[in-house]
Amino acid sequence: MSALFAIAWRSAWNRRFTLVLTVLSIALSAVLLLGVERIRTQLRDSFSSAVSGTDLIVGARTGSTQLLLYAVFRIGAATNNMSWRSVQALSAHEGVDWVVPLSLGDSHRGFAVLATTPDYFAHFHYGDRQPLTLREGKPFDALFDAVLGAEVAERLGYRVGQRITLAHGTGELTVAEHADKPFTVVGILARTGTPVDRTVHIGLQAMEAIHLDWRGGAPMPGLRVPAAELGGVDLTPKSVTAALVGLKNRAAVFGVQRWVSTYTGEPLMAVLPGVALDELWGVIGVGENALLAMSALVALVSLAGLVAVVLAGLDQRRRELAVLRAAGAGLRHVMALLAIEGALVTLAGVLLGAAMAALGIALLAPWLQAQFGLTLALSAPTANEGLLIAALLVAGWLASLLPALRAYRLSLADGLSPRL
Repeated sequence: MSALFAIAWRSAWNRRFTLVLTVLSIALSAVLLLGVERIRTQLRDSFSSAVSGTDLIVGARTGSTQLLLYAVFRIGAATNNMSWRSVQALSAHEGVDWVVPLSLGDSHRGFAVLATTPDYFAHFHYGDRQPLTLREGKPFDALFDAVLGAEVAERLGYRVGQRITLAHGTGELTVAEHADKPFTVVGILARTGTPVDRTVHIGLQAMEAIHLDWRGGAPMPGLRVPAAELGGVDLTPKSVTAALVGLKNRAAVFGVQRWVSTYTGEPLMAVLPGVALDELWGVIGVGENALLAMSALVALVSLAGLVAVVLAGLDQRRRELAVLRAAGAGLRHVMALLAIEGALVTLAGVLLGAAMAALGIALLAPWLQAQFGLTLALSAPTANEGLLIAALLVAGWLASLLPALRAYRLSLADGLSPRL
């Protein structure tokens, strides 16, 4: 058997330029299959771990997926806000244990600014009910205190004690800054692998303070309220973007959800984070299946190319195979030789594809973390990825049997007779 492997290797090396293209096509199919599977599973895990321990997310009436995306993942924008009076009514409900209001809309150098209450640090959990922890400093206390997510601090090089200025609106390019009311960094959160890492956290009163002299997204002409004159100003927020809700008893979740949907003060809705995530997977599931189908099609085309290359090479190798048979190699040896050659080519393509997929994930992970706060990490192949690798190897070996059967039908005289 070792002799057959040696012969198969030398024969493949003699046709290396043709086979390299086949290896690359198989590698491409492996990259697509393994990459799509890894991104699909890890992004689902990352989305699912972004918030835990929260029973309901409440906001202005809109789509449940949209409410989840902007309240938790800072993706998109709210169609409307919910009033502070509604937040107070929700907090007073007998089934509600805690309410953490969230106010969005400002940014700092491309990172979202989230205004909330100190209860956020006590009640917000991620992953397997893991609480937020501070890597440095403390939660915000004074009016113009800010707590940074780990990604914000690392990418911008901030430390506790530095002063920063927020900007009105979201996005990288902002021209309307709240330069007259700077914030002091008092804390930096430990990394969570969630959108929290890409968020600047301030108090709700601070969000009101920086917008006192603003209307319609711009400073009011002739009106300026310096930070030093805010001592006697009522900074109770008028509205918030959404609210995270924890219940005293999870069995009451549907009752509270109905109460919110029938609330007469304004049109509101409450969604269960898990149910909203299931709806999100339902929306993107079609795209996932399409990507997997396209990857499988590329794999089939690559294996068909393998068959075509080996079949095309048979005509040039008639004399080689005939000499092997004349030297004592049986038909089964010839078939084994071609099957081993096809298996080696497939194995090389799959290994190269797995390495390219790992490299792509390593390069893509920082961008996903920076742009969306989603974690994509290198790890050992999962069970599904192992099945895909095994399927590619088996399919490549089976594909190589077709040329082997063709070689089996060639007679010894056919290979030794000159062709005119």
